[in-house]
Amino acid sequence: MSRRTEPIFNLPSVIAGLVAAFGLVHAFRELVLAPAQDVDFLLLFAFIPARYGPMPGIDIALPGGLAADVWTFVTYAFIHGDLTHLGVNVLWLLPFGSAVARRFETARFVGFFIVTAAAGAAVHLVTHPGELLPMIGASAAISGFMAAAIRFVFQVGGPLGVFRNTDHTAYLVPAAPLVETLKDPRILGFLAVWFGLNILFGLGSVGMLGVDQPVAWQAHIGGFIAGLLLFPLFDPVPIPRAAD
Repeated sequence: MSRRTEPIFNLPSVIAGLVAAFGLVHAFRELVLAPAQDVDFLLLFAFIPARYGPMPGIDIALPGGLAADVWTFVTYAFIHGDLTHLGVNVLWLLPFGSAVARRFETARFVGFFIVTAAAGAAVHLVTHPGELLPMIGASAAISGFMAAAIRFVFQVGGPLGVFRNTDHTAYLVPAAPLVETLKDPRILGFLAVWFGLNILFGLGSVGMLGVDQPVAWQAHIGGFIAGLLLFPLFDPVPIPRAAD
């Protein structure tokens, strides 16, 4: 019997598909659309808070109508400013998104992506009412994957636990309750660095590679909090019950 060769990039198919979708959207904008057409594309698919404000005539200026009011809560996440912006988001997606995808499988993963992207857009809307500047990028959803991953990757037997497994079962260890998660020094350190960087983004002290406009750090936080709190609703692994 011969041993099957392991692939060089052992990515879940849904992650490979998501990265391909990001790349195809960017290639379509760069190689097919003229500058004026690209503006129309952004008006139709980027998230623009002014859509939901009281500005007279804005519904006429922004295409898509009611349908775009709904789909732009998610479609903005597939659009990136340039190759550097795209590359940075893909580099963050690969470790955290892959961990979540191996645990959730495809349907739950896609649902989680939609919910965390929409949560990021909602927080951006609340903090930027009436703004015409479009928001793009998958950072809010990726932040949600980061939050979901820390709920289980550090557990005993998990992929980053002290006593870790090396096979697929490492991604199926029971998650710790949120209160216990927030007591772990490793997670607290991760949260301190992550929130600290986003605060620096907000203050303008640190810029993000590939992003020429202000960083939508509030959307990052919205996606992260949604991922942290809504993780149990998507998690297929039951929480073990204490013995009687």
